[in-house]
Amino acid sequence: MQEAEQEKLTYHLSELRKTLLGIIICLIVLFPLGYLAAPYCTSFLIKWCFQSKELTLNFFSPMEVFLVNLKIGFVIAFIVGFPFIIYKIWNFLLPALYEKEKKFLKTAVFCSGFLFLVGAVICVVFVLPLIIKFSMSFSTEQIKPILGISNFLGLSGWLILAFGLMFQFPIAVYFFVKFGIVSPETLKDKRPYIIITILLVAALLTPPDVVSQLLLFLPTYLLFELGLFFSSFNN
Repeated sequence: MQEAEQEKLTYHLSELRKTLLGIIICLIVLFPLGYLAAPYCTSFLIKWCFQSKELTLNFFSPMEVFLVNLKIGFVIAFIVGFPFIIYKIWNFLLPALYEKEKKFLKTAVFCSGFLFLVGAVICVVFVLPLIIKFSMSFSTEQIKPILGISNFLGLSGWLILAFGLMFQFPIAVYFFVKFGIVSPETLKDKRPYIIITILLVAALLTPPDVVSQLLLFLPTYLLFELGLFFSSFNN
């Protein structure tokens, strides 16, 4: 009996290793493409977020732009490879599920990739320009901004990933309810704690300013309510 459990554990660890290796290989393959696309994405973000032609971004060390392109390349690789990454994670869980649950997870892979893309687009189109506009509002004749490209693109990449990941919230809620891990009634009763949790996660995933935290919290909470609605309706 003990040998059978040990063999089962060994098998699961082996499958986990294959899953992680597949994800790493995916990112390695996509990273060169992401790195080549990084300058174009950087140019687009700067033009989109900074409408003023007089304002320029600066770099303060010889290798700063190169290192920034590496980071942006990784972000692009992660965004492009996210559907495959989610597929590998769900595929790791499939053997332990029933056939009906497997069909649900196949749909969840598509929805997860779509929501990640929606979160990233919302961040780029609406959130980043709003944050930049808010920060520029503090500029006066005596106080002029000197912005570093590393800070701006680091903020952009981190917020894009944060929005993409937080937009997975409705799928997580639906998953927990559908598989009986938690009931809709329990989630409704624990709503204040969930709100606090979302606020804390938003604070951890965003820079230490209230604006970006609220901009991440509000859609995430609405998505939680959306996931709760659909899980209650289909439960």
